[in-house]
Amino acid sequence: MTVRFERIERESVPVTASAPSVDAAEHPFAVEVVRPGLQLVLEDLGRPGHAALGVSASGTADRRALRAANRAVGNAPGAAGFELAGGGAVLRFTGPAVVAVAGAPAETTIVRTDGPPLPVDHGAATALEDGEELRLGAVSAGLRAVIAVRGGLDLPPALGSLSSDTLAGLGPGDLGGRPLRTGDVVPLHGPAAAPHAVDPNPAPADPLPAPGETVELRIVLGPREDWFTPAGVRTLVEQEWTVTPRSDRVGVRLEGAVPLERDVAGELPSEGAVTGAIQVPPDGQPVLFLPDHPLTGGYPIIGAVIDRDLDLAGQLPPGVRIRFRPVAPDASTAELRGD
Repeated sequence: MTVRFERIERESVPVTASAPSVDAAEHPFAVEVVRPGLQLVLEDLGRPGHAALGVSASGTADRRALRAANRAVGNAPGAAGFELAGGGAVLRFTGPAVVAVAGAPAETTIVRTDGPPLPVDHGAATALEDGEELRLGAVSAGLRAVIAVRGGLDLPPALGSLSSDTLAGLGPGDLGGRPLRTGDVVPLHGPAAAPHAVDPNPAPADPLPAPGETVELRIVLGPREDWFTPAGVRTLVEQEWTVTPRSDRVGVRLEGAVPLERDVAGELPSEGAVTGAIQVPPDGQPVLFLPDHPLTGGYPIIGAVIDRDLDLAGQLPPGVRIRFRPVAPDASTAELRGD
């Protein structure tokens, strides 16, 4: 398709001065998507344990950010929230609410019906009144912001989880795992449903990379590094890899000056894959699997990112450069998982 961009002076999203456009009797507490941004999905910590059914765990790409946002508003650590890639979303609230934004930093404001916009501090619990809007600008580092709402989302789970699996099309309610669209309404339990008090201390902001910066991800080699020449394995760990715009929640597609050289031609019988696996297609340019990855595949997996670095992997925007550093498979639990 051919696309032509037309420059305008400024984007404008109208503010509704009267009541929100949702049925308050049916949903006394709810979030209406006024603008979904680049990609807005619902995520919790996932649905592990269903691989035998062909269902991946899915879940948020930044578990640490989700836990931090939930802690700020008094939710259970794994309660479902909104995961926004790239920023640019506008959410309108029916009924009072308390929210916190963690993960990738973005200029965030509350647009009121009777006053000037109010800034929202990153990681801090912030109150909204009925009809007010939460607006997030473009992220300034990292990729994904996480929005927790006190009390959580009032939706029927799919296999015990409210996560949206964008590859399998599995998610809560009638969403079917798809990203949220303009006009979607997400019911909330309401602030009183939260099990804990609001945390008065803002969640700490983790340093996240911006395009052009270089990050290090620790990996364990295998199980199929023997399908690559010794030079190919050295290329993996000695060369910088660039995150391409073709990345999504399924995987981070990487590009390097020298593709990985294969020693064994052809494909494997399909075998299992995990979040963090580094799969290598025939072009020699790796794909780093994220939470919505396929459970099986026939391309060889040369290594896998350790659990402790998976949240950082989920925050890599296009243009960031990666260096992989191997660690021993028998490294301590503290190094691999951060326990």
